[in-house]
Amino acid sequence: MPQAMFPRLPKLRRAAPSISFPTMRTLAAEIERVRARHGHAILLDGHSIRSEVPRFFAGRLPDLNLGTADGASCAPAFQHAAALVLAGAAGFSSIVNGRFKGGYVTRHYGVPARGVHALQLETAQACYMDESPPYPWDAKRAALLATLLERLVEALLGTHPGH
Repeated sequence: MPQAMFPRLPKLRRAAPSISFPTMRTLAAEIERVRARHGHAILLDGHSIRSEVPRFFAGRLPDLNLGTADGASCAPAFQHAAALVLAGAAGFSSIVNGRFKGGYVTRHYGVPARGVHALQLETAQACYMDESPPYPWDAKRAALLATLLERLVEALLGTHPGH
């Protein structure tokens, strides 16, 4: 992304590790609890965005944008499992490490060598709602997305770092 679009980004990136938010402390503690109990932890960081954001991106975004910091935030097996589920989702488009490669949470907490595997899923709002006012919920489309997300979580839970 062009620096002019986010002039404060370098300053925020330098400050982020020193900021102590209760939510981040809670997240870190939960990750560690799960990792200690199971030998590894999987963090699926979910976000949503309008499908078209001309200020930042030309054209329409894919419905499902999986980010793993170009594979640095999780073992290859997790990225592969997630990508297979998303690619096989009828009616939804997807991409891996496209415009959304993983934000602060994914990059900060995803340390595969420590047994912590983080993936970000940026979902286009059109997958579950009408993006025009008054922004009504699309129950049929949302149900398809919910089923897909269940399959994604099941696939991740059935994946092991070394496989």
